[in-house]
Amino acid sequence: MRSYVLRQRTKKNHTINRIMVDISTNYMGLKLSSPVIIGSSGLTSSIENIKEFAARGAGAVVLKSLFEEQIRHEIAQTSSHDHVANMYPEAQDYIANYSRNHRVTEYLDLIKKAKQEVSIPIIASINCVSSEEWVSFARKIQDAGADALELNVFIMPSDPSFGADHNEKIYFTILDEVKKLITIPIALKISYYFSGLAKMALKLSWAGAKGLVLFNRFYSPDINIKTLKVVATNVFSTPEEISISLRWVAMLSDRVYCDVCASTGIHDSQGLIKQLLAGAKAVQIASTLYKNGFGRIDEMNAGLASWMEEHNYSKIEDFNGLMSFKKAENPGAYERVQFMKHFAGIE
Repeated sequence: MRSYVLRQRTKKNHTINRIMVDISTNYMGLKLSSPVIIGSSGLTSSIENIKEFAARGAGAVVLKSLFEEQIRHEIAQTSSHDHVANMYPEAQDYIANYSRNHRVTEYLDLIKKAKQEVSIPIIASINCVSSEEWVSFARKIQDAGADALELNVFIMPSDPSFGADHNEKIYFTILDEVKKLITIPIALKISYYFSGLAKMALKLSWAGAKGLVLFNRFYSPDINIKTLKVVATNVFSTPEEISISLRWVAMLSDRVYCDVCASTGIHDSQGLIKQLLAGAKAVQIASTLYKNGFGRIDEMNAGLASWMEEHNYSKIEDFNGLMSFKKAENPGAYERVQFMKHFAGIE
């Protein structure tokens, strides 16, 4: 339990009592000392960083994602089947080179070392698009000591040949196949590219997901008009992007049968508090650490504790979900009214 002792003062600055503020939370059955989870990124591929995250008060760490293609490539190297034979040559070369420099066995070693060095939960992560033979690797992740597994299902519904039913079925197939192999909690990190996001989230919770992470970030393309090449843009999130996940956390947190974790746009304690009020059990941060340094973890925890003391909350459960859409029978209609008020001046 991570607690802060804060003082309440009179106008004459005399201490009249002390309040113990507990910022711990429960996420997917895991006890976290703080709702601040370090999201999957290059920062979480180093044991030194993981140790510092734990020392600064992070509640858990999601390791940098393994790509499904890495696992399939390694399987292909030890079997008679070429799992990347249908890819174009450039893709095969890139995956081979990437896998050479980011070996799957090193990922298992990272899990083992992290569990030896820190006491906070270590969540493994796999970026996947199918339920092919790579799913067998989930058992090795569990055996290495991971406390949970986050499946970053990265399907952009961009192919007009496939409809919503086809794309959505992939999520359930992946979840079902992985569930057969492991007993540790499974979270699904998803996007908002669904025609029926609320129903999809509900069905995923029915299917056995212990957590939903809202949302992952797709590659954002731009065009360099001088070189005529496609380049990446908006690699890091901004605080303004919080509105997307905040809306859906508020809409879904009381309606799904699993925990909701907020991701994207949480850069400070204010963003953290907003997401907890909306109903998130925890948040994931990464961009703010790149921009502001690891000290941001301490600042977010301290800011949360200070806010809780100011509002006389001794634990997160006292206010978690207070600003969700729990009391609204039709969250969409409620959202529509807010839209009308803002743009049409209706009071």
